[in-house]
Amino acid sequence: MHEPQSKFMNLAIEAAKKNFQKSAGGPFGACIIRNNEVISVAANSVLISDATAHAEMNAIREASKKLQTHILSDCIIYSTTEPCPMCFSAIHWAQIPLLVFGSRIEDAAAVGFNELSISNQQVKTLGNSTVEIIAGFQSEECLSVLRDWHVEKADLLY
Repeated sequence: MHEPQSKFMNLAIEAAKKNFQKSAGGPFGACIIRNNEVISVAANSVLISDATAHAEMNAIREASKKLQTHILSDCIIYSTTEPCPMCFSAIHWAQIPLLVFGSRIEDAAAVGFNELSISNQQVKTLGNSTVEIIAGFQSEECLSVLRDWHVEKADLLY
């Protein structure tokens, strides 16, 4: 099992924080690595792109393009917040074997985001997914990004 590393989650957190200035989307970031090398780092861009432009989706698209394959079975994804069911499904379909996330779906809902109250563990169980999940990694740092957004950008909720 992969031992989560702060340097990769910190890249996702930084992407989420930078997104504040752009007002491109919510305070969510993702980082995909392979063999301890960064493949992609992305933020949420739903406000300038489309409803599916979540950080995880953007990171998967970027990694797939860079690696020239839709199969990311030798990669790991870090996400500042527990992925929504759409993003977890994309992680599953990209065959990413490990997901590391910080804050939970409930935390995003608590600051006003329109989240489905379906955890990744529920999606994994119901869908018989083999994606391994490490929850709560650097959760306080990830929660602070959500809280900062709530104070500074709450008018941009979607």
